[in-house]
Amino acid sequence: MDILKLSIDWAKAEVFSAKITLLIGMLFLVAAIGFWQLGKTVVAKAFIWPVLVAGILITVVSAGLYFTNKPRITQFKEDYTANAKAFIQTETDRTAKSQNDFTIVFKVLPLIIIAAALLIMFVDIPIWRAIGSTAIALMTVLMLIDSNTAARNAAYHRQLLKTATL
Repeated sequence: MDILKLSIDWAKAEVFSAKITLLIGMLFLVAAIGFWQLGKTVVAKAFIWPVLVAGILITVVSAGLYFTNKPRITQFKEDYTANAKAFIQTETDRTAKSQNDFTIVFKVLPLIIIAAALLIMFVDIPIWRAIGSTAIALMTVLMLIDSNTAARNAAYHRQLLKTATL
């Protein structure tokens, strides 16, 4: 398999993932506006700031994914053309580091979800319950995004290793 095509396809998939993540962030922002405009109860009003912050965080994650991976689409060709072996080694090292980072992420996010669930169970203040609920939603979205990215990264890493051994 052509490793350059595989690398460019991987970067394009990451850019697409960033666009989907942006859409999810926008949905959180729309929900915050909805709570602000339509919320009449104390509980509904308590969700405004936590959901707004979550929407902003997801939008920032989206921007990070996009602005990191969009330039790679053109940069990969230049790097591969300049030195294919160094390109493969650099990408192999980067994807290996990413895999280790995902291992940490998938341990931390569930712990945050557990803490947020405990917050909901033991604190009877609407704003704290809204923060807990929003944190669970945010961490779930981040786990979905990261699980998809981790699977793509692992497959890409395996192909890089196969190419490096040829």
